[in-house]
Amino acid sequence: MATTYDLILTGGTVVNHDGEGFRDIGVRGGRIATIGDLSQASAGETIDCRGLHILPGVIDSQVHFREPGLEHKEDLETGSRAAVLGGVTAVFEMPNTNPLTTSEAALADKVRRGSGRMHCDFAFWVGGTRENARDVGELERLPGAAGIKVFMGSSTGDLLVEDDDGVASILKNTRRRAAFHSEDEFRLRERLGERIEGDPSSHPVWRDEIAALRCTERLVRIARNVRARIHVLHISTAEEIMFLEQHKDVATCEATPHHLTLSADDYARLGTLIQMNPPVRAARHRDGVWHGIVQGIVDVLGSDHAPHTLAEKAKPYPASPSGMTGVQTLVPIMLDHVNAGRLTLQRFVDLSSHGPQRIFGMARKGRIAAGYDADFTIVDMKRRETITNAQAGSKAGWTPYDGKQVTGWPVGTVIRGRRVMWEGEIVTPSQGRAVEFSEALAG
Repeated sequence: MATTYDLILTGGTVVNHDGEGFRDIGVRGGRIATIGDLSQASAGETIDCRGLHILPGVIDSQVHFREPGLEHKEDLETGSRAAVLGGVTAVFEMPNTNPLTTSEAALADKVRRGSGRMHCDFAFWVGGTRENARDVGELERLPGAAGIKVFMGSSTGDLLVEDDDGVASILKNTRRRAAFHSEDEFRLRERLGERIEGDPSSHPVWRDEIAALRCTERLVRIARNVRARIHVLHISTAEEIMFLEQHKDVATCEATPHHLTLSADDYARLGTLIQMNPPVRAARHRDGVWHGIVQGIVDVLGSDHAPHTLAEKAKPYPASPSGMTGVQTLVPIMLDHVNAGRLTLQRFVDLSSHGPQRIFGMARKGRIAAGYDADFTIVDMKRRETITNAQAGSKAGWTPYDGKQVTGWPVGTVIRGRRVMWEGEIVTPSQGRAVEFSEALAG
């Protein structure tokens, strides 16, 4: 009698921790049941993946979906729609909403809002502040919590802990890995006069590489003193990469597609559309972040999807807000880099699936292995497409990559055994649920 599964993915090239190869995948009860030759098996649904690569579900561990409080820019439904259209199966959303995600009640509200309404699975970062420093050890273990996030440099929102004592008071109470926006607020204040009215290319002059490196050096020193684990978000300088190479025992780090793809030369063409914190910088810094990818110093990719309306971005610099869309373009932009030979497909999988699972302790996510959630990003590595604003699932409706041709494209998003997106269409109603983490499970 033939073995029966709920779903079989057949004929595709599976890319995972043990290499690449033609293998079928059988799914039962939302989880991977077996990997191998399933030509004699049957299933309620079969997805023909011939000519396609099956990757572990891509995890974007830094997005801003703006809900609650800023829903005119984005909300949990539209942000997650953009995610699954781009092949992303799970996201970690940031705390700088209104109200801020700094309490058990605010976190529970976000989990409630996302459950069954978001198209992908999710977790929410909890903002670390002076006021909740004593409580972060409990907050980081709550259902749906990705961990604690601290802003050491001012960005969008009201979360800011700029001094060493404030950061230490939070890290003394964390047990999981805490994430940081690392720009030195004191230097940013000193250099406000470097901003030139109407000239967004002055943004990286104001928020210079010294502000980033100085803060990251401070952060590592504090973490080492209090014996905490840290994660440095959106690395943007060559100097930080070289510094963090020497401190991998306490610090992991993230790179973004825009810091790997764009440079200061692009301000002339794109203006405030690429205004980000930390900034897109000179090409040597882009090359430095690539060095971190090639040498294994960078642990994960995150899009830092941070949408604003086009009307807001059209304000003259520096009145224009920092942030761009990115969750939907993470996969195609990085697959294009794979096809250009800048990294291997296996390294992309390590950065986008294995890495988040490893450093954040995600339970049953990030691998194609029996017993894991049946989350898959199915891609056509040979497909050539042009990224356009018209494709955007985000409420913002724009991308800085409008008109960019890429090779490599996400054609399918499968989450817990459900085909959610196929060929650019949402094909299953939203059923997102909170990600679980090994260090936060009951015990």
